[in-house]
Amino acid sequence: MRVVVSIGGSVLAPGLDPERVEGFADALHELSDEGCELGAVVGGGSVARQYIQAARELSANEFQLDELGIGVTRLNARLLIAAMGYGVQRTPATTYEEAGEAVRRGDTTVMGGVTPGQTTDAVAAALAEYVDAELLVFATSADGVYTADPETDDGAEQLSQLTPAELVDIIAPMDRGAGASAPVDLLAAKLIERSGLRTIVLDGTNPEAVVDAVLHGEHTGTDIVPTGDANEPTYWTQR
Repeated sequence: MRVVVSIGGSVLAPGLDPERVEGFADALHELSDEGCELGAVVGGGSVARQYIQAARELSANEFQLDELGIGVTRLNARLLIAAMGYGVQRTPATTYEEAGEAVRRGDTTVMGGVTPGQTTDAVAAALAEYVDAELLVFATSADGVYTADPETDDGAEQLSQLTPAELVDIIAPMDRGAGASAPVDLLAAKLIERSGLRTIVLDGTNPEAVVDAVLHGEHTGTDIVPTGDANEPTYWTQR
């Protein structure tokens, strides 16, 4: 099974906690040991936001701000690579071609950002499409997809399952500014819709939650299931 896991920067290393990073390294090794071909994409989190805010106060333009954020995501990727130690491409992939080659030869590949104007959400979705992944998992600080932003709407309800088109409809009106709570961005949602990617959005605070979702389909988040693909994947195993 070929899987891409998107790990939010604040989920991977809150306060640069080495135990959390090690937990994700162990989770990726466990998936690899079970036969998964893996790509991982790491976000920038609070550290990236701090750099961007400082640079904005120094009058950096938006392109420069994006490049700063990409730099931090690649530092986070290097941190995860260091924690994995083996079975992983030794430097962060900077192109989809490079990442795809690593996945196809059996190495886990870890990416950060790729180009200004594109979030790591979209990088993960694009990588999953490029390598023909069977599953895309977003390990975020949110516990799934809601009908509205739960930070601003008390009536927001968590959705257990929806189609890619429904995901686009929900994400489109959400504010993507600072503090927004949309679990993935709009470009990522549109790539998921275009490619018909089976996707899971879940709370990634516990790295083992990713393992349970990938290997068994067990999670408390949201399944994004392409239209006409109602059956559970054959690669899921029961405990």
